[in-house]
Amino acid sequence: MAADYGFRSGSGRLYQDGYGSVPSSATALALGNFKKEFMELRKSVRFNEYKELSSTMDPNPLSKAALVVGSALQSTLTKADSWLEGRGVLGKVEQDTARASLTPKERKVLEKLQALRLDDRRVIAREHKREKEGRGVKAPWLIKGSYVFLCWVLDILYANRPIQRFWVLETVARMPYFAYISMLHLYESLGWWRAGAELRRIHFAEEWNELHHLQIMETLGGDHLWIDRFFAEHAAVFYYWVIILMFFASPSAAYVFSELVENHAVDTYSEFLEENKEVLQGIPPPLVAVTYYKSGDLYLFDALHTEWESGSIRRPECNNLYDVFVNIRDDELEHVATMKACAENTIKPKMDVSGEAEGGGWGTTPKWCCRWGEDRAGLTVQGPRGLLSIVAAYPQSSRSGCL
Repeated sequence: MAADYGFRSGSGRLYQDGYGSVPSSATALALGNFKKEFMELRKSVRFNEYKELSSTMDPNPLSKAALVVGSALQSTLTKADSWLEGRGVLGKVEQDTARASLTPKERKVLEKLQALRLDDRRVIAREHKREKEGRGVKAPWLIKGSYVFLCWVLDILYANRPIQRFWVLETVARMPYFAYISMLHLYESLGWWRAGAELRRIHFAEEWNELHHLQIMETLGGDHLWIDRFFAEHAAVFYYWVIILMFFASPSAAYVFSELVENHAVDTYSEFLEENKEVLQGIPPPLVAVTYYKSGDLYLFDALHTEWESGSIRRPECNNLYDVFVNIRDDELEHVATMKACAENTIKPKMDVSGEAEGGGWGTTPKWCCRWGEDRAGLTVQGPRGLLSIVAAYPQSSRSGCL
């Protein structure tokens, strides 16, 4: 497995110690996070983490202007921080040594990750080709303009830093699903709309999928720099409320915007895979990726695939980082299909809860049940965690083929 190169390494990472614990109060969380991030801000200024950005920026006028302004600001803040530290107002800043403890093998993998590249112009060319082939997304000018602006910002800020770009993209990409679920809950609570339960299940599966994408990018070092965390987290909160307002005005428009973003993700990951295939094949997969794609609870993974025929399943490989990014690209294709179906109101629920089952009556097999029980010979249930306990409560004679 690959080492964890992220800022949050060892702190609440999925499938590691602390995963699933209950949070403390909002006040305690906010103060703790502020203290931690304020110290990281000081480190970023004092030890000039921004040199890494200057070495990757494209030589265009806007990037050069941003570099000049940023350098002047960094120099000013460094002097101010040193002055305050010298007078005891602020504590002493020590350079982060987390990466100094990496083994030679882990350091070599990190160097490979830092050498990965992505050509923005080729991503744009892919998008234009897709649109010419009739696979574009028709959107109102306001939505299309917002999407183009988002892509432009990513191209400027994350030129030649694909892992950081992907981490920001995945941080933001989760927000629509949070927003959709929030609005569906609100409509149901107000009594306006009571048919959103299936959509909430699908959107939760999509958010769960994006969470794993996000944590994969974190383990690869996508959130290592303070400036990237600051930008991504504030952009995500802003984006959440934009989608809330958009959904309130027109759910279809909100879904179209997400379809645009997910299509961009597919184009971006496809180009990244083509440009970096050999390097990616030589890097081991992160633990979170292997657990999710090979040994996790696959009920939510299956729920992601709304446009597959009933009974069809997808079980991807996960032998190296190339496989991981292929899986992520293919996941994004599923998001595209789902967002398109939602926008066109053609989403197809996979569960048959009509009560019609072989033989009729209590304890017979619902049509959706065996979709998750294909490995019953190996005693593996890939369904909801509560499914085993529910089935165990039935008499043995009633378990007609479910497991």
